[in-house]
Amino acid sequence: MKPIIRVENLSKQYRIGARQGGYDTLRDVISGTLRVPLNLVRRQGRAAPKTIWALRDVTFDIQPGDVVGIIGSNGAGKSTLLKILSRITEPTAGKIELYGRVASLLEVGTGFHPELTGRENIFLNGAILGMRKVEIERKFDEIVAFAEIEKFMDTPVKRYSSGMYVRLAFAVAAHLEPEILIVDEVLAVGDAAFQKKCLGKMNDVAKHGRTVLFVSHNMGAVGTLCNRCLLIEEGKVEHDGKVADVISAYQSRLYPAVAPTSELGKVDRYGSGKAKFTSVGITHLGPERSEKPFLYPGEDLLVDITIAGESDITDANVALIIYDYSGYRIIDTNTAIKGSFLSLQRGEEAKVQFQLHEVLLKPGTYVVGLWLGGNGEIIDGITYAASFSVEADPETIRHSETFPGTYQCKYSYELQIDKLPQNGSRIVNSD
Repeated sequence: MKPIIRVENLSKQYRIGARQGGYDTLRDVISGTLRVPLNLVRRQGRAAPKTIWALRDVTFDIQPGDVVGIIGSNGAGKSTLLKILSRITEPTAGKIELYGRVASLLEVGTGFHPELTGRENIFLNGAILGMRKVEIERKFDEIVAFAEIEKFMDTPVKRYSSGMYVRLAFAVAAHLEPEILIVDEVLAVGDAAFQKKCLGKMNDVAKHGRTVLFVSHNMGAVGTLCNRCLLIEEGKVEHDGKVADVISAYQSRLYPAVAPTSELGKVDRYGSGKAKFTSVGITHLGPERSEKPFLYPGEDLLVDITIAGESDITDANVALIIYDYSGYRIIDTNTAIKGSFLSLQRGEEAKVQFQLHEVLLKPGTYVVGLWLGGNGEIIDGITYAASFSVEADPETIRHSETFPGTYQCKYSYELQIDKLPQNGSRIVNSD
């Protein structure tokens, strides 16, 4: 199948500190020409301007109907890539081939003329996409209904709030039937209900065979929506493949694997500091309590924690928190639940062991956080203290595909096939 997007050795270089000006008048052009000799003299002897490669030798193909998540750290080059694909920015080197109409939703303010009304901008965007007026009119009511800003359609968009702007911009981009829909993290401007609505619409767009490129820091949304993922770091494609695998690779960068016992002296933390977590150790227990390098769903996990007293504390609650790859808190257990509290004097050290039984988490990377506090005071808190991995158990797995989600409950099933009309039923399988 012929790719709908083809990117070959794409690179983009920027000058550091380059000032971006507005449009020049005729007077500016003439005066600038007269100043050229003087500027050349001034520049002699100056150091060459510093540059940075936002993208470097990026190559990939995207097939029609793919929903591709693009993830990476801030400044990795994700937005630059989308601007080039949207033909807003020219590449320094390399080439791109696009076989279809492109609608993009990037920064708030991109794509609409501020002096035109919402109604006028809908028709302008449709015309830019090559649509006829009758096609735009057929979609107009759907766009207005989705954006939920009907009474402001005849107001210039420069008077819109950022939320109103994003509502209309997404509605236009998604409903004017582009072959390629490009969406940046700008959806974060909208409220939670609208974000959910947008994700549902992108899913509908993909089901109709159109291609979606989606940049987001919300790993949960990427995992739910996309069938492929690109990890971009320092302007290069580091990973390209299945969503779960690429997200796991990204998480391993953010939360590198820890040794059996990790010292916590230099990690980011918050709190009064009257007592501090000094180390954390994670042990995966397999059958017969044997130690393993990773966990299978349903096995036990031990977390050993040491706490040093810097001042006297009384009746403190020790908490262990586990987050999934999107930063969502999925397990929160603490000593207070069991009616136990920690009192510690200056110079003393406490050891706490949490034993998590039958940890029914699905395969993936998880983050361990620690918290100590009581009586309205946070004594010590570490959002990221360690990480661990859960792997699929090859003895029990019967399906190669990994579906979104974090919790893998124990279950049984029964499948029944009925022969109609005269025969009875038979049980095919039961687990």
